[in-house]
Amino acid sequence: MTPLERRYRRLMWAYPRAYRSAHGEELLDVLLAHTDPLRSRPPLKEAAGLLVNGVRERVWQATAAPIWTDGLHLGVTVLCAANLAASLPYVTSIPVWCALSALGLIFVLMGRVRLALPLVLLAGIKSWAIGVGVVFVDATPLPVEPAFLMRDPLYANSGPIGAAAGPLLACAGLAILATRGERLRRRSLWWLVTVPLLAAADPASMTLDDPAPVVLTRIATEIVALAGAAWAGRLTGDQRWALAAALHLVAVSAAVGEHLIDQSRQNLAYWGLLAFLTLVAVVVPRGSRTRAFD
Repeated sequence: MTPLERRYRRLMWAYPRAYRSAHGEELLDVLLAHTDPLRSRPPLKEAAGLLVNGVRERVWQATAAPIWTDGLHLGVTVLCAANLAASLPYVTSIPVWCALSALGLIFVLMGRVRLALPLVLLAGIKSWAIGVGVVFVDATPLPVEPAFLMRDPLYANSGPIGAAAGPLLACAGLAILATRGERLRRRSLWWLVTVPLLAAADPASMTLDDPAPVVLTRIATEIVALAGAAWAGRLTGDQRWALAAALHLVAVSAAVGEHLIDQSRQNLAYWGLLAFLTLVAVVVPRGSRTRAFD
């Protein structure tokens, strides 16, 4: 295998496995036939085209699942990832509860919502208990001090509503999915990468006057995800990504709104940006459903 072919094959991982199995070799033959064999790297334009069209194909394949069930499952995945991210810097103080939250997220990714529900519920109740300062199951010493990334104790600048909103929404979504009993598709374990990207930045108390790198990382992650939801909705005319974005906005709104009068202009601008991008994701799916690439 030449270096050129090897790099083309790596780029083709952007396509879903089923697509690669059905059309991968044919596509590779076309690419190699139209590229100078003396090159060791694909042309930049072709590399970008493979990545973009691979993502397009993944988006189109996602529309095979029922819209509202899959959209709710996607939203629960986002909420569970954000819930785990909130507790991650405190893992040395509450290791069992972080482990329950992580296991719940893995079950959600696997589509095993009935197994995930009790784990997410227990972790959510513990989050609420820490937020209001009451004992649940074990006597957790308060304040819960961070091990890394954060300086403030857990929920030091928020309250019980912000602590419970995300887990409560996730549990409600899981309960609906469990009641419907529909088969859910497995989601990529790459979702676990979003956890450290969202960690160490509480929407209720992010300092945006002089933001830390972890705060900027969270904001950038949210902007990219919401822009991606709007793009996917525009491409397919499908509302599943808008539903997931709306659930995330509700959880953030609960955290920000709990201490609304104490929020700075920058914090309100952050919320307004999320609200605007979510609105865009809701509105744009009325566009074309024509495939741009086959």
